[in-house]
Amino acid sequence: MSRKINIAIDGFSSCGKSTLAKAVAKELNYIYIDTGAMYRAMTLFALQQKLIKAESIDREKLGDLLDKVFITFKYNTDLKRTETYLNGTKVENEIRSMQVSKYVSLIAAEPQVRRKLVRLQQRMAESKGVVMDGRDIGTVVLPDAELKFFMTADPEVRAKRRYNELKEKGTETTFEEVRENIRHRDDLDSNRTHDPLRRADDAIALDNTDLTIDEQFIFVMNHAHKLVHATAK
Repeated sequence: MSRKINIAIDGFSSCGKSTLAKAVAKELNYIYIDTGAMYRAMTLFALQQKLIKAESIDREKLGDLLDKVFITFKYNTDLKRTETYLNGTKVENEIRSMQVSKYVSLIAAEPQVRRKLVRLQQRMAESKGVVMDGRDIGTVVLPDAELKFFMTADPEVRAKRRYNELKEKGTETTFEEVRENIRHRDDLDSNRTHDPLRRADDAIALDNTDLTIDEQFIFVMNHAHKLVHATAK
């Protein structure tokens, strides 16, 4: 029998990390952990508590309330997908809004938020058999993950994908707004002081600008199967 490993998938926003990670986890019968959803849930909480004004955060109050934030995942058997819950309430749709997208990188840059969520993410992966995607999984959260990928794609392509996804969900926005949001998030994620987005030295690059979802899946699974097989010897 093969041993379980942890797989880290990092990369820029709107690269399709979650879609790929979910497919890989399903194929391997692993647990999928969407760290981006966790930061989005934290952002939604901050917005609900009116802790964000313009581009500033009430850091002191946020720190006081952190212990009251509980983020969990539950599998929806009808929809066959994992959904995000904030303090017991399902928020899967709310955390995907443009308002949350606008501020999520700001919240994700907060050291106190990162410390809380990184500890939680590491506990989730202690027993192995996890596929986790985000911005700092291979560098900070799971630096010892047996398999790491770093995803990227042309910004225009990412903006088109994200815009079409929002349109399908009925979200009112413009392509220009989505493109600017992606540009802004790339800048914040790459240049934040704590745990910036960067490719781990041992991460495999995956530029999916011209790749289909199936091609990406095959690429990752080829690496995963080889490693799982080798680990099992």
